[in-house]
Amino acid sequence: MELTAIDGILGPEQPGSAAEPLPDDEALDAYSRAVTGVAERLSPSVGSLRVSRRVRGGRRLDGGGSSVVITPDGFMLTSAHVIARTDGTGRASFVDGREVDFEVVGSDGLSDLAVLRADASNLAAAELGDAERLRVGQLVVAIGNPHGFAGSVTAGVVSALGRSLPTRSGANMRVVDNVIQTDAALNPGNSGGALADGLGRVVGINTAVAGVGLGLAVPINTATRRIVAALMTEGRFRRAYLGIAGGPRPLPPRLARELQQASGVEVVEVVEASPAAAAGLRSEDLIVAVDETPIAGVDDLHKLMVSDAIGRTVRLEVLREGRRLELELVPAELEG
Repeated sequence: MELTAIDGILGPEQPGSAAEPLPDDEALDAYSRAVTGVAERLSPSVGSLRVSRRVRGGRRLDGGGSSVVITPDGFMLTSAHVIARTDGTGRASFVDGREVDFEVVGSDGLSDLAVLRADASNLAAAELGDAERLRVGQLVVAIGNPHGFAGSVTAGVVSALGRSLPTRSGANMRVVDNVIQTDAALNPGNSGGALADGLGRVVGINTAVAGVGLGLAVPINTATRRIVAALMTEGRFRRAYLGIAGGPRPLPPRLARELQQASGVEVVEVVEASPAAAAGLRSEDLIVAVDETPIAGVDDLHKLMVSDAIGRTVRLEVLREGRRLELELVPAELEG
């Protein structure tokens, strides 16, 4: 094959035609400027964590993760699984070279969030955003410490919103709602790091890798802000407990039209000596509302089981053998 030089097509370079070097701000396109702006703003607020955890046989293994500074006096946010099974202490390092000790203030495995307190002041606090305002396709930037490479930056888009993430704490299971899915590259060590929008506001805490190009982040929204506030002040987040196992079940067509909802939660099992047992709930009962709030699935029920419901009488609307009943139930506190 005969090759033709580019000069043979375009002609030789003419005098004075050499490209002038562009200023830095012109050399970067809008995408690059957005990503570099977020990195410069947020990197000082992201810590690299080193922890030691207990494993079988009494051995200890060193591990790591990331964190996000949320107050100048040392409060940091991370993933609960990063500090699980540790002695509650560790070291955090930052891009300015500082290394500080930290301790765990509170952890909530059912939301996969934990609050730490660093032994430092004048830290660079990140600005928290609102994940409820995100849109699919929007630019997001992930900053963390994958495989120990501190301050690593990756960028991508919001691939999907409204995902669900199953979590477990002891024998209890929950689903974290409205999880953010992104194609920004996440790797081991990114957990607990920041997922930020194009303005550098933290809209999520990176938590899991579900596959290549499929990262998940716990959203920063009204619900998670409430959890973070409780962890900072009380060291735990209290949830209400009914004492049932259940799942979604479609409503009969007539009742679906009457109630204007397609499904409810069928009671599969009632725990002995639980609030549900005391209220008279039975297996095969179908819960369709709590305090007049429609219940179409288990997640709807979980959203109402917050600390305000503990010890307070709530009214359950139940379908039993074709009849509509109203039962009164007093939720207890869910024990971790």
